[in-house]
Amino acid sequence: MKPVKLALALLAVPLGVIAFRLLHEDLRQTEIRSLPAVVIGWTAIATGLLAWWQRPANRMGLLMTLFGFAVLIRPWQYSGDPWLFVIGLALGSLGFALFGHVALAYPTGRVVDRLELWLVRAGYATVLAFPLAILLVTPEGTGLEYAPLAPESPLLVTADAELARALERALVIVFFGFLTACFVVLLIRKFVRATPRARRILLPLLLAAGVAALRAFYEFLSTFGSEVPAIADYVYWWQVAGQVALSFAIVWGLLYSRLAAAHVADLVRELDRVPPERLRDALARAVDDPTLELAFWLPERDTYADAAGRPVALPAPGARRAVAVLETDGEPVAALVHDPSLRDDPRLLDAAGAAARLAIENARLQAELRAKLVQVQESRARIVAAGDDQRRRLERNLHDGAQQRLVALALELRAAQKRLGGQLDPELEDVLADAVDELQLAVGELRELARGVHPAILTEEGLAAALESLADRTPIPVRILAAPADRLPSEIEGAAYFVACEALANAVKHAEASAVTISAARRNGTLVVEVADDGVGGASLNGGSGLHGLADRLEAHGGSLRIDSPPGGGTRVIGELPCAL
Repeated sequence: MKPVKLALALLAVPLGVIAFRLLHEDLRQTEIRSLPAVVIGWTAIATGLLAWWQRPANRMGLLMTLFGFAVLIRPWQYSGDPWLFVIGLALGSLGFALFGHVALAYPTGRVVDRLELWLVRAGYATVLAFPLAILLVTPEGTGLEYAPLAPESPLLVTADAELARALERALVIVFFGFLTACFVVLLIRKFVRATPRARRILLPLLLAAGVAALRAFYEFLSTFGSEVPAIADYVYWWQVAGQVALSFAIVWGLLYSRLAAAHVADLVRELDRVPPERLRDALARAVDDPTLELAFWLPERDTYADAAGRPVALPAPGARRAVAVLETDGEPVAALVHDPSLRDDPRLLDAAGAAARLAIENARLQAELRAKLVQVQESRARIVAAGDDQRRRLERNLHDGAQQRLVALALELRAAQKRLGGQLDPELEDVLADAVDELQLAVGELRELARGVHPAILTEEGLAAALESLADRTPIPVRILAAPADRLPSEIEGAAYFVACEALANAVKHAEASAVTISAARRNGTLVVEVADDGVGGASLNGGSGLHGLADRLEAHGGSLRIDSPPGGGTRVIGELPCAL
């Protein structure tokens, strides 16, 4: 295709010279007024050939080139030569339809929307049918706006100057009135419906809409408003500037992709110092898509996950997000969930994926490790929750079963003592009294055991009431400094309560403390439980199974346990549990 493009580039030079001479010498326009058509045509052809060379599969280059040639051919309608006149009038207006086609096809080179396709076809039909009809009825010297010299047409069927002028006005009304209005609306619609990344690429469409509106205004002024030539001239120069700027805007669109490719080159250098959790950000910058999401394939779990190991569901086909799967040896490694506009530049995604493949492999392994860690944490939380359920069930069974039976038995023995009165042998009466006392002691011990397993007051009234009850039962003075007034999730209340229980048990049994304070307060989404005593200190997480098991319980809920216990300085047990505000 290179010879074809070179030939078209060379052909544009004489066509531009011919267009300038026709405008300057035949139409007798000034040199300044004769240059715009040549500049617009040459700029469009140069831009089109550049786009065609950069992206051979994209039709934008071909459309831009055809638009440029149509602009250069249009001045032929001002020629006194009959055949040049026919060619110029018949094909010159194609430039208007091609302009609309270029704008609606940008940046992919294809028009896929049904309304836009309808408009493009209607535009081509209009600019071909009306000029042909005009050629069939235009007599020599008619003096049309589009053909002021109007030599005798070789296609003339019947001479009717009035009909020719009516057809010319109808062309302006249909194409520059109705179709151009539809064109501007569809351009704005396309821009508004685009994604944020696509809008940056589609910025030239706003310029195209402005140019089309100015050109339509100019055509109406030229055809129907001859009494305001100064305004028409002013609008003409603005739309000329807009058409030239549009060509450069399309070149900018091409350079935009080149700059993105340069970002991919920067990505290769950046990957040496980017940690796995920042890989997504680096890829997003490389492809210029801040919304990019990176999901790693975890074969053992048969699912995708993010960098933290959390499962990720890929968008379904037809969704507003697109997916590119990265593979190694035919096996998926990761998936890029990206802006649909990146589909128009698949080489950019491929280059970014290839550059980051090794880093993605490493990040995938880390994501798989984190996913396993998440599984372990979830499993640990389930085990703790199951243990708490068993504690609550055991507490209910002790309270509602064995404890109630012992209480009932003690009451029956008391009732027997009262009924028999002094009829019993004194020794037997002493045995019954001792049995009742032992039963009451057993009930008390069973009640304490049930409270230690899982206090009913914690389930029924919450953490604050449970801490108050715990303080009342402790043999040394305990002061509650703070406790949450509202209820918290049951697993959080249970974990906080057992922090206080274990810390108090440590203060009573080992610390030789004379006083203890308890504080449970919410701070920035975290429940902080602090138990402080004035004992001998020296406690540590490794000092016994109680505190170590307590730390495991808190970690299972995403929390932590800290011990501050300098020798002779008392002990502070601090538990932190995530708790949404």
